Amino acid sequence: MPTNTKESGLETLIVEYLVNQNSYEHGTNNDYNKDYAIDETRFFIFLKDTQPEKLDALGVFKSDNNKAKLLNRLQGEITKKGVIDVLRNGLKIYPVTLDLFYLTPSQENAKAKELYNKNIFSVTRQLMYSRDNSRLALDFAIFINGLPIITCELKNRLTKQNVEDAVYQYKTDRDSREILFNFGRCMVHFAVDENEIKMCTKLDGKKSWFLPFNKGYNDGAGNPPNPDGVKTDYLWKKILVKDELANILENYAQIVEEKDHETKKIKRTQIFPRYHQLSGVESILADVSKKGSGQKYLIQHSAGSGKSNSIAWLAHQLVSLTNDGNNIFDSVIVVTDRINLDKQIKNIIKSFMQVSNTVGHAESSGDLKKLLQEGKKIIITIVHKFPYILEDIGNQHRKNNFAILIDEAHSSQSGNMSAKMNMALSGQYEDSEDETTEDKIVKILEGRKMLTNASYFAFTATPKNKTLEMFGVPYPAEGTIKHRPFHVYTMKQAIQEGFIIDVLKDYTPIKSYYKIAKIVEDDPMFDKKKAQKKLRKYVESNEKAIELKSEIMVDHFHDHVIAKGKIGGNARAMVVTSSIERAIQYYYSISAYLEKRKSQFKAIVAFSGEHEFGGKKLTESSINGFPSNDIEKKFKKEPYRLLIVANKFQTGYDEPLLHTMYVDKVLTDIKAVQTLSRLNRAHSQKYDTFVLDFANETDIIKEAFSKYYQTTILSDETDPDKLNDLESDIRRYHVFTDYHIDTIVELYLNGADRDKLDPILDVCAVNYEANFDENEQVDFKSKSKAFTRMYGFLASILPYGNAEWEKLSIFLNLLIPKLPAPKEEDLSKGILEAIDLDSYRVEAQTKMSIVLEDSPDYEIDPVPTNAGGGKAEAELDLLSNILSSFHDLFGNVPWKDEDQVKRHIASIPEVVARDKDYQNAMKNSDKQNAKIESQKALNRAVIDLMTDNMEIFKQYNDNDSFKNWLSNMVFNVTYNTEGEVYTGNPDING
Repeated sequence: MPTNTKESGLETLIVEYLVNQNSYEHGTNNDYNKDYAIDETRFFIFLKDTQPEKLDALGVFKSDNNKAKLLNRLQGEITKKGVIDVLRNGLKIYPVTLDLFYLTPSQENAKAKELYNKNIFSVTRQLMYSRDNSRLALDFAIFINGLPIITCELKNRLTKQNVEDAVYQYKTDRDSREILFNFGRCMVHFAVDENEIKMCTKLDGKKSWFLPFNKGYNDGAGNPPNPDGVKTDYLWKKILVKDELANILENYAQIVEEKDHETKKIKRTQIFPRYHQLSGVESILADVSKKGSGQKYLIQHSAGSGKSNSIAWLAHQLVSLTNDGNNIFDSVIVVTDRINLDKQIKNIIKSFMQVSNTVGHAESSGDLKKLLQEGKKIIITIVHKFPYILEDIGNQHRKNNFAILIDEAHSSQSGNMSAKMNMALSGQYEDSEDETTEDKIVKILEGRKMLTNASYFAFTATPKNKTLEMFGVPYPAEGTIKHRPFHVYTMKQAIQEGFIIDVLKDYTPIKSYYKIAKIVEDDPMFDKKKAQKKLRKYVESNEKAIELKSEIMVDHFHDHVIAKGKIGGNARAMVVTSSIERAIQYYYSISAYLEKRKSQFKAIVAFSGEHEFGGKKLTESSINGFPSNDIEKKFKKEPYRLLIVANKFQTGYDEPLLHTMYVDKVLTDIKAVQTLSRLNRAHSQKYDTFVLDFANETDIIKEAFSKYYQTTILSDETDPDKLNDLESDIRRYHVFTDYHIDTIVELYLNGADRDKLDPILDVCAVNYEANFDENEQVDFKSKSKAFTRMYGFLASILPYGNAEWEKLSIFLNLLIPKLPAPKEEDLSKGILEAIDLDSYRVEAQTKMSIVLEDSPDYEIDPVPTNAGGGKAEAELDLLSNILSSFHDLFGNVPWKDEDQVKRHIASIPEVVARDKDYQNAMKNSDKQNAKIESQKALNRAVIDLMTDNMEIFKQYNDNDSFKNWLSNMVFNVTYNTEGEVYTGNPDING
C-alpha cells in the first residue's frame, strides 16, 4: 500500500504517536458533549477514579439536574476564568472543591506521583464540535481530564496546501462563537504543516493573530531539516508530551488581566509561550539544575520578542528550582530600568503563586534588606535605585544564594554599580573595629568579582563587548578565547517570522541644504572643524528649519499614515530630537501647524527634569497639561498621535501602535538599533513601518543593525596586561609616589575627613599642572581615566585579585577630579554673530529598503584598552572659505534630470483639477476663493510628488519665484471652463 501523502496521513502520524508512544487515550465524537465543549466521558471517569466521595456529595449520578448543575457551574467558571485557571485551581461547587488536574509531583512525593498519573490525556481526531453544523470537523483536539486545551488544523504541502491555509481555515471557518473556540476555552490553537507551525490564543475571525511557533533555521525563520522525521515533529514529540504539556500549563500559559484605571475596563489577554521563550527558559533551568549557583548566562533575544515574559517565567521557576531536594536560590532579584516591568512580572506570576507572599518591590534605601529578611522570593528593583538600596544589606546574607536577572544587561550592569551590588549581596559592607586597610582592600576585591553565591541572567537584544565578556559563554577559537550568548533568538528570525516588523524596509533619508550669508565686512579666521559643527547646529535649530521640518512631518503623517489607514487608522508617530530644547521647539512648532491644518490630532512632548525655554522654566507636565506618568496611557488615546522625545522612550518602550518615526538626531551603534526598534512591535493590523530620517547616513544605520541581526560574538578577551602597560605610562610622569597612594587609600578607607585627603591630592595636582605641557597633561589624564575604567570592568571577571591595582584605582578616582582640564580657547567663538541664514531647504532621497545581508556571526572587538589621542590642533580658516565648504556639503543643486522634471510638472495641473475641494470652489465660489483652494490642492500634489521627484518639492518650498510661477501656471490653465476637469498640457518651457 503506497504512503498516505494526504493531510490525513499527517494526522494519523501525530495521533498514533500520542496514543502509542505517549499513553494518550483515543477519544471519539460520541464522548464529546457539544453543549459544554468537553469530553464528558473522560471528565466523569477522571472524577470517579480520583474523587468519588465528592461526586457522591454532589449527587451527580442520582439526578440529571445535579449533573446539569455541575456541568453548568463548570461552563460558567471556564467562561469567567478560562480553562487554564480551572485546571490549575479546581472547581468550587458547594459543598466541595473538585480537583480537575493534579500538578507535576516532586521526586520524593509518592502520593502526588500517584495522583499525577491519574490525569487523563486524550486526543480526538476529526472532532465534530458544532451544535449547528454536523459536517464541520476539526483535525484534532487535545484534552486533559475531559477539558479541551489545544485544537489543531493540519495541512500538507504535498497536496499544495501549507500552514497559511490552516491559518485561513481558522479565520474563516472556525467561528469564535462556537463554545470550543470561545476566548479562554483552550490554551492555544495550532496551525501546522510538515515545515512550519503557527499559534493563536484568541480566535476572532479575520482579526485572529497567529504567531510563529518554530525553532528557527540559520538564524532565521522556519525549522531545520530533521533526519529522523518531518521538520515539525517537535510539536508532538516534545511539546504535546504529557510532562511538557503539564509544565506549560503549570508554569507558562495563563490569562493576564489589566485594568484601565480611567475607564475601569479590564482587558484580558491569554498568553502561551513562543518556542524560543520556552526553549530559552528551559535550557537555562536545565543548566542551573546541573551546575547550581554561581554561573553566568547571556540571553540575546531580539527587541520586541517577549523578553519581559521570559524574565517573569524564569524568575518564577528559579524560586522553586531544587537540587537534591534543596532550593538552589534563596531569592531572585530582578534589576530593570523599566518601571512597568514590575507590574508585568506581578501579572505573570499572579496565577502561579500568592504574589503578596512572594514578590516585593524595592523602591527605597532599606527596602531590599527588609524584603530579604521577610523572605520574599522575588524582589524587583529599578536600576537607578539599586546602588542605594544595596548599601543597607548586611553580612547575614553571605550564606544565601541569589539569582540576579538583569533586563537589558548593557544598561543595568556597569562598573561601580555592579561592584556595589556584588559587595552588598556577599555581605561585604559591614566593618569591624580590628579590620586593617589590607582587609578592606581584600573585601573590595571580593566584592568586585562575580559572586560565587549568585547566578547572573542577563537579557539583551544588543550585547556590547563588556556584556559578552562578563556574561557570555567562553569558548576556544582560532587561538583565542571568544564569548557567545547562552541562548539566541535573532532579529533576523523575529523579522522573517513576522513577530516583529522590519523597521528598515521603508526608510527615507532627508538631506538638508542651506545657504548662509556673511554679514560682516571683513573675513575673520575661525577653527574650521568647530565652526562647521556650530553652523550645522545653528541651521538645524533655526526657527525656519524647525517650521519646515514640522510641516513635512505633519503633512506626511496626515497624508501618508492617517489617510492610508495604517494600523486600522490608529497609527502613532514618534519625533526623535537631539536635545530637550529641540524637543520643546518641535512641540510648539508641530502644535501650531496641527492647529493651522485644523487637525483633529495633538502632540505630546517627553523629556526629563526642568528646562528653561523662552524665559520660562518648563517641564513635560507643564507643557502637556497632565502628569508625566500618564504619557504612555494618553498616547494610546485620542487625540494624541505624535510623541516628541528627547532621550526618553527610546529604549524599552513597547507600543504596537507606533508606526512612523521622524528622526532629527544623529544615531549610531546600539542607540540607532534601540531607537528605531521602537517601531518594530507587531500588531494584528500592522503590516509595515516608516522612517523619515533628517540626520543620518543610511550606511551608518545599516552597520549598526548588522551587528545585532544575527548572533553577536566577542572576538577576543580583554588582555589584563594592558593594565600593566597603562600603569607604567602613568607612573612615568611622577605626578605621585607610592607614599601618596598608600596614605590616601589608608585615610579614605578609614573614613578620614576631607581636610586630611585634600592637601595630599592638591600636591599631586600641582605637580601635574606645573611640570607638563598641555599634550602631556591630556595624555596623563586620559590614561588615568582609561586605567580606572578598564580596571573597574576587569576586576569583576578576573579570577585573581591585585591589591596594587585596586589601590591605584582608588587613588586615581580621587585624584582625577582634582586635575584641571587643559585651557582650551574656543577659536570658533563669534562665528554665529558673523553670519545669517539666507535659505534652507530639505530634499528627501529615494525611499529605500536597507537590506541586512546574511553573514557569519558578527564579531565585535573587546573593550578598548587605549587611552585616546592627545589634544588636536585647531585648523584655522577664513570665514568665507568655511562658508564655501559648508555650502559644498549642504548648498543648492541644479535639476538632475530636466526632462523628468518637465514631465512631472506637466502632470500637476490635471492632479489639481481633479481635487474635489477645488472643483467645488470653481462651481460655487468666486475666483479669489477658487485660487485659495487651487493653492491648497497644489500643496497636496507637490507633497505627493516627494517619492517620485524631490527636486520639484524642494524648489517649491525653497524657491519663491518657482513657487509663484507654478502656482500661477496651474491656476491659469485649470480655472475655467465650467468646472470641467483639465486634461491638456501646459507650456512649461517659459
